[in-house]
Amino acid sequence: MSEIDMPGVNRADLAIHGGILSHGVETQGTVAVRDGRIIMVNADPDMVVDADEDIRLDGGEVLIPGIVDTHVHINEPGRTEWEGFACATSAAAAGGVTTVLDMPLNSNPPTLTVEALETKRLCALNKAHVQLGFWGGVDETNLGRLKALWDAGVFGFKCFLSPSGVDEYGSLPYSKLEQAMCEIASFGGQLICHAEDPHELAEHAGKVGATYRSFAQSRPAECEANAVRNVARLVERTGCRTHILHVSSGLTVDALRDAKAKGLPITAETCPHYLTLDCDHIPDNATAFKCCPPIRDLREQDALWRGLVDGTLDFIATDHSPADASMKSGTLATAWGGVSSLQVGFRAVLTEAMKRGLGIADAIRWMSCNTAKFAGFHDRGEIAPGKRADLVIIRPGERFTVDAAALKSRNPISAFDGMVLNGVITRTFISGKGTEARKNNLIARP
Repeated sequence: MSEIDMPGVNRADLAIHGGILSHGVETQGTVAVRDGRIIMVNADPDMVVDADEDIRLDGGEVLIPGIVDTHVHINEPGRTEWEGFACATSAAAAGGVTTVLDMPLNSNPPTLTVEALETKRLCALNKAHVQLGFWGGVDETNLGRLKALWDAGVFGFKCFLSPSGVDEYGSLPYSKLEQAMCEIASFGGQLICHAEDPHELAEHAGKVGATYRSFAQSRPAECEANAVRNVARLVERTGCRTHILHVSSGLTVDALRDAKAKGLPITAETCPHYLTLDCDHIPDNATAFKCCPPIRDLREQDALWRGLVDGTLDFIATDHSPADASMKSGTLATAWGGVSSLQVGFRAVLTEAMKRGLGIADAIRWMSCNTAKFAGFHDRGEIAPGKRADLVIIRPGERFTVDAAALKSRNPISAFDGMVLNGVITRTFISGKGTEARKNNLIARP
């Protein structure tokens, strides 16, 4: 614990006393906030602070840094009936998420140009309940024009090796991927990659039946792992900083381990649904669980947890990808793929971590500290003087049952519906204030 001097007589806008998770350690203390920043972290939970609001946590509550979710599909403009900025960020705040980075699709137009980025920012203005930034995208339509998007403040560029699922956002063959990587490396940018090899997907495409395992077998783990190996070879050739999205298999963890052993600038994430759900316990034709890559079996789940613990996987992001009932209707073969998880993803990870002998400090490291570092945020992701007061009060030992109909996302569809999870959120703060008022929370790359 540490502190800095405050002018006047310990004057603050907000003071919180009690259990605090700071630098990976849960202890007792006092946190003081002024002008949106943490100005003091003191080891005395009874310290008197002259604050406009003074909160004393009870024995079951812990103050944690807000979750930084770097992989969220909000779908506005163009497909706002699937989600939207107001409801998505409200769901985020309710789930302890204080910073969200929005993907360049499935909004329409996608964020492939500066003009599309500005359209998206105008749509989001004064709608965001939490901090909100934007990824750009890359396909064959905007190669050679990526630096303008980077200069406009996007956090990097998303590409697909296999079809994206929407007509207005193309995939990149490996030759064009190398071209994009050279371009992005030339100005020090960042590529983020949906890595499933399209040729292998075509070879393995088979009949998808009612069982989720049949869907998983239509997109086997080898498709992901081999794509990552191909991407790693291009990283070695181009030097482009590259991040692998939504890792679903142990084979991919092995490929990443080899790439990192070479010192390549490559990072990777996995997602709550891969860490907490398995294909053999999903009901037939349960389309709420459909996503690409698919949810795999318990052996793969264990391999992902090992990859997190040993650092091969850098962090966890939700890949929140909602859709309306018409898109999620039908069968596993025909329904839209995407898991809606923004409000409950952190708590799902926390619950499974606790089952595995890990704890809240691990969940925070993977979903706040490491995600903040990845996005270039030096002002959040931990509770320390000088950091933003993006804070969450949680009861990690208290359990609740997920009710999809009660979630704040626009559509009441969730793979986590009915699950009993740890971690009741008592309150969420953005810059030391509540999230009720919509204000200008839009952010650009630091």
